[in-house]
Amino acid sequence: MSAVLPVAPPPAPRRRRRLKPWHWMPYVFVAPFFILFLGFGLFPLLFSAYASFFRWEIAAGLSGMKWEGWGNYLFVLQLDGLPWGSVFSTGFWAELYARDFWRAMANTFWLGIAAGVPQHLVAIPLAYFIHTQFRRVRNPVISMYFLPYITNTVAITLVFSSLFSRDFGVINQVLTGLGQWQVMGVHPLAWLFPTENIDWGRPEYTRPIVAFIVWWRFVGWNTVLYLSALQTIPKDLYEAATVDGAGTWQQFRYITLPLLRPMMLFAITLTIIGNLQLFEEPFVLTGGSGGVGQVAETVAMQMYKVGLTDGDFGTASAVAWLMFMVIAALTWLNNRYLGRKD
Repeated sequence: MSAVLPVAPPPAPRRRRRLKPWHWMPYVFVAPFFILFLGFGLFPLLFSAYASFFRWEIAAGLSGMKWEGWGNYLFVLQLDGLPWGSVFSTGFWAELYARDFWRAMANTFWLGIAAGVPQHLVAIPLAYFIHTQFRRVRNPVISMYFLPYITNTVAITLVFSSLFSRDFGVINQVLTGLGQWQVMGVHPLAWLFPTENIDWGRPEYTRPIVAFIVWWRFVGWNTVLYLSALQTIPKDLYEAATVDGAGTWQQFRYITLPLLRPMMLFAITLTIIGNLQLFEEPFVLTGGSGGVGQVAETVAMQMYKVGLTDGDFGTASAVAWLMFMVIAALTWLNNRYLGRKD
């Protein structure tokens, strides 16, 4: 006899899943961001990398793009004819500084260091002082220091241009007033202060003035950053250190500074990126020329001049990507040093 096998029931009809509005509505809400990012962020970025390999004058349109390969980068770097055999001599560096891109790079580094390092050397102890001494009126003090950061850069630079004016500037009036101060026919402060107006437009003064403006504008921003980090440090650590007999300097050295390291990494990274892209302050102060001998022309100003004044967008894109590589390398080094975990 053959066994009777049970008959399997027919499969139930599959229900068609209906897409509910709450399933696709979140994508609609975030879509504008991605559309704007693709249109005004990612596409220009990729297109500038593409354009850096072409000789392209924008007046000729896209049809005027001609393949150049690495030619734009080699043209910007200008390494031909350098006396490589005397690389440790001053003549080599003078020859290198005479070339446009390297002069702009040297000026950018000079301004970045002169304006950036004092920002943090002042902002850290200033934030610690405000945190410990202005607990009840902390917010008004913070607002006072933060005000330069939210003020228009062009307005700030124009104000400083007036202050450092040769004939009518307040700075010259104060300095020469002290130098010409007379007591019984003698000028006792003439050895320390000038007796005639200083021409602040001379090359030796241009970069320090730009660095001072940048420092003045961003020191409040960094102070606020460090102040916010100080408020996250547990008070128990300071109380325990006080019980152990640690003084104010020892608490600052062994508690505050180590715990501020994550914020130092963040703040210094922003300073590196911002100072190496410096444009507005030197551009407005020097009228776009970079000053006498172009001593204050930065890489961003050179990129602007090559792209919008000369109309050579291929070379301008190459300058931009070379600067991007420098910023990425310095940011990586900063992360390696301050981002390490002890």
